Amino acid sequence: MIALDPKKIDWDSLGFDALETKSMFKATCKTGESWNGGELVPYGTIQLSPAAGVLNYGQGVFEGTKAFRTVKDRIIMFRPEMNAQRMAMSTKRLCIPEMNTEFFLHAIERTIQDNIEYIPPYRKGSLYIRPIVWGTSPALGVRPAEEYTFMIFVSPVGPYFKDGVKPLHLKVSDEYHRAAPKGIGNAKAIGNYSASLFPLLEAKKEGFDEVIYLNASDERLIEELGSANLFVFKGNTLKTPKLCGSILPGITRDSVIKLAREKLGFDVQETDVSLDVVLASDEVFCTGTAVVVNPVGKITHQGQEHSFNNGVTGHVTGKIRKMLLGIQREECEDTFGWLHPVNEHKSG
Repeated sequence: MIALDPKKIDWDSLGFDALETKSMFKATCKTGESWNGGELVPYGTIQLSPAAGVLNYGQGVFEGTKAFRTVKDRIIMFRPEMNAQRMAMSTKRLCIPEMNTEFFLHAIERTIQDNIEYIPPYRKGSLYIRPIVWGTSPALGVRPAEEYTFMIFVSPVGPYFKDGVKPLHLKVSDEYHRAAPKGIGNAKAIGNYSASLFPLLEAKKEGFDEVIYLNASDERLIEELGSANLFVFKGNTLKTPKLCGSILPGITRDSVIKLAREKLGFDVQETDVSLDVVLASDEVFCTGTAVVVNPVGKITHQGQEHSFNNGVTGHVTGKIRKMLLGIQREECEDTFGWLHPVNEHKSG
């Protein structure tokens, strides 16, 4: 497979797609051992046994983070230690050798350094980084695999949604749940996302952008979207569903909570959020590494459409998005210590 020539990339028309870059990181680990070593290999296809644990029983987890070029002509990552912590939790939950933070961060930095030319110019996008680990040894019986493969691939990306940042129209699903209490909803497991594909396809055929899922044990409460956490704002209060085991602990979610509470002085509540509260809100927005902070203009439930802020980006939503991007781009001070500079020279 031939890597895309970075000199031929049209940075102004980047979408959110996987482009072929120079290299990817690869390491293996057996049950009972610790993650170490690994190497950079050319970007390309991989081979798996048809009996691989990930193919038969979905034993796999992943992460998503980004590298940015900033106004200070530096390359930074945003809170990658939180991705490392979540990867450790996810791997442990799915019986994969627990990933340690130092190994995880070093592997990411090596991959970025080797693909440095694919990082978009300042304000033209970012380098999306996908660390993923699978059970790759054969497992015919229902049991954990004996050997695992960890890989990191990267791609330059633009906006997650095709039309860029615009208020979304969401559909509340009464037919499907994303995850169940006491399941693996709080792990970044591949199965969580496959469960959301069919509802998303149906919603898009009906003209919606994404799906809001309800709590499986109490359908009066909302949980999250298929690929993002949800926030609602009214008065001076910002609410988001509490982490109850079936909601992914989003890194952007955590960052928004801290910004809204410590910089904007809002009453921020991690709590049960009913659908009625959502529909009565002044502003609604979703958060995630891919979408950052994206406004919600409309929500449809049982055929009834509800509009927020006249279908345009709300003042609070816009302010939080601007603050978060400002920190990531080093356009304003990082008082939280969230930025992780990347050495542009290759490490060993």
